[in-house]
Amino acid sequence: MKKLPSTLPNMLCVLTLISVIAAGALAYVNEVTAGPIEENKARTLAEGINRVLGVSDAQVQATTEAEDANGNPVTIYATDKGVAVKAIDPNGFGGKLTVLVGFADEGTIKGYTVLEHAETPGLGAKADFWFQEGEKGNIIGKNPGEKELTVSKDGGDVDAITASTITSRAFLRAVNVAFHAYAGASAGADGQTGASVQQQPKN
Repeated sequence: MKKLPSTLPNMLCVLTLISVIAAGALAYVNEVTAGPIEENKARTLAEGINRVLGVSDAQVQATTEAEDANGNPVTIYATDKGVAVKAIDPNGFGGKLTVLVGFADEGTIKGYTVLEHAETPGLGAKADFWFQEGEKGNIIGKNPGEKELTVSKDGGDVDAITASTITSRAFLRAVNVAFHAYAGASAGADGQTGASVQQQPKN
């Protein structure tokens, strides 16, 4: 096959062809992986709801989307076994930190899990277990409606993760936001979430 002369039009044609092929390949990969990614997210969420409510078979009956006072999304999952709330704090040490919190009827925390974070491994990443029952920063059984959850350094009664105060503050802010959303939903209104809520059908 005769080699194409190295002229500007020929080089542009080759680059265009390469770009088209690359774009097509990326689109194909995205299409193939989009489904499994969404399925994995749904499975992780379902497992998380069960974990924070302390059950194994919770069925989501209604999902309420709202925003907190700073415009961050909050999602309330009403299930046949209780209520779980997903809240976000964008100001963790590494960026956005997303938590899922389960509440008892009186507003006490039944459990939590960290769904997403970009915290430092070995430090801020400890949030996934540091605040669990029996650990140093235990928040299980606490009621943010009686007293906002804050780290001891800020006058609160929750021990911060060692060398990760910023992460600890972000985590507790997200938990407090989750509680306010839960309290507002329990009262039959938006409460302190800072936005009108919209009911969405169960998936």
